[in-house]
Amino acid sequence: MKRRSIEPRQPRTQTEESLCRALLSMRTVAEMRDFLRDLCTPAEVEALVDRWSVVPHLLTATPYREIHELTAVSITTIGRVARYLNQGNGGYLAAVARAQHARKPRRATGASREQGNALRATNTSAKPIRPRRSPEVRA
Repeated sequence: MKRRSIEPRQPRTQTEESLCRALLSMRTVAEMRDFLRDLCTPAEVEALVDRWSVVPHLLTATPYREIHELTAVSITTIGRVARYLNQGNGGYLAAVARAQHARKPRRATGASREQGNALRATNTSAKPIRPRRSPEVRA
């Protein structure tokens, strides 16, 4: 985290909330891409893409070395993403769930709200995902 010689006038939590609201306000992939490219440096966007690209592999317990070979993402980054998948704030898992939900075809109009709630309840009670570590990787 940056050290600053002066304190900002607006509290950091308020600024962070404002950023989150700005991200949520994007309505299309193109809008989000443009916003991220304006907000982040090319290296920062690349780091975000790298982190996101390893998530599906970690969720299927692919060994770290294999993930590295498939994505060219460093073993260190893969381990960091795995740690946040298991011990973070749930953001990766929420994003994965939303992305999967967005890709699924819409249910027939006869589906009830109770069925949807039951599905959500079973998904949230699942055990945390514990990605396997490759035997070649030492902590």
